[in-house]
Amino acid sequence: MDAIVLWDEEPGGNVEHIGEHGLTPEEVEEVLLSDLYPQDQSRASGRPCRFGWTSTGRHIIVVWDVVDEDPLMVLPVTAFEVPPGEAY
Repeated sequence: MDAIVLWDEEPGGNVEHIGEHGLTPEEVEEVLLSDLYPQDQSRASGRPCRFGWTSTGRHIIVVWDVVDEDPLMVLPVTAFEVPPGEAY
């Protein structure tokens, strides 16, 4: 996926939120922007999501909102480690 990833570093923003799940923005972007993993839809929220492996060896899900289509801008909403084969 070729997209601009929006990060909110303010208290309560998405950087803090994924950090609470033990992830870094770099790990999230590795999966979010990868064309190796198919895009899916979160069963919990209906948002777009992607499951994949980080270079640190963690299997994660990334859930995001599309903020704009042209150029494509996405806002990671949440990301967390999941066992392979899980659906969320």
